Amino acid sequence: MLTPPTNPTSDEVLAAVRRHWEPGADAATHLPVGFGAHHWRIDRDGTPWGFATVDSDTALRPLGETASAYAAAARLHESGVPGVVSPLPTSDGARLVPMGGGGLSVTPWLDGRTPTAAEALAGARRTVELLEALHAAEPPAELPGWVPRAPAGLAELVEEATRVPWTSGPYGEPARKALRARLSEIATWAERHRELAERAAESGHWVPTHGEPHHANQLIVASGQVFVDWESLRCAPPERDLLDIPSHLREQRGARPWAVELFRLEWRLSEIAEYVDWFGLPHSGGADDDAAFAGLCEELMKGPD
Repeated sequence: MLTPPTNPTSDEVLAAVRRHWEPGADAATHLPVGFGAHHWRIDRDGTPWGFATVDSDTALRPLGETASAYAAAARLHESGVPGVVSPLPTSDGARLVPMGGGGLSVTPWLDGRTPTAAEALAGARRTVELLEALHAAEPPAELPGWVPRAPAGLAELVEEATRVPWTSGPYGEPARKALRARLSEIATWAERHRELAERAAESGHWVPTHGEPHHANQLIVASGQVFVDWESLRCAPPERDLLDIPSHLREQRGARPWAVELFRLEWRLSEIAEYVDWFGLPHSGGADDDAAFAGLCEELMKGPD
């Protein structure tokens, strides 16, 4: 997220890191990166030591599942699966501790950079290689199974929620009107998603999947390319990880078109559901709200898959 939260504060994050991970930590600096979670750089002896994250506890991303995903990522890392950067254990072996109404985790600080979308596209073959290694790994016992993230009855929920004006903030009415204008499409997408999710449940061939291996969740480091942000790790059809891969590489990988469609719809509908909650609640119109409204409009205006 771009704006520092009021809960927890940087001082509270630093105190928790000292208590659970590294007593010698001496600074926590909020980083305006990512979207959906807050991040801090943790320093020790004046140099970067860790990357702290506070994940929210939501209906779409329950904190218990996030803790299980982090534990599974640690098992994959320990077993040598390439490209996995997992959270560090606390002093008692946990990977996530309660913090600010959500959960705090810490991964090692990596000197590297996030590739641009164009660079990720150019390096898609390496991304596919890493994903193939992940998909071939033995699923850890802690690995949660994928369940559809689009809320049941989403179309009806959106229709009901948008009947009256939203006075929640500067984006309330623009968001409500944009949603009302696409109610028919949302219903069509939701029904198609339900049909495809039922097909996926019966299809078999589920594997460990990162869930969001797009360029923003990749780092280029001295040793090569790695994936970060493993809270979305689930056992699922492999196509869950192939949405941003060029179509010819998906075909070479044997991706099933209907499963690719399923997870494109899943992303769209889950984003819409989150933005309904976002703009139906009080907001001020800051940088995070600007990005969220742009994201809502993007999802609503996409053409058919």
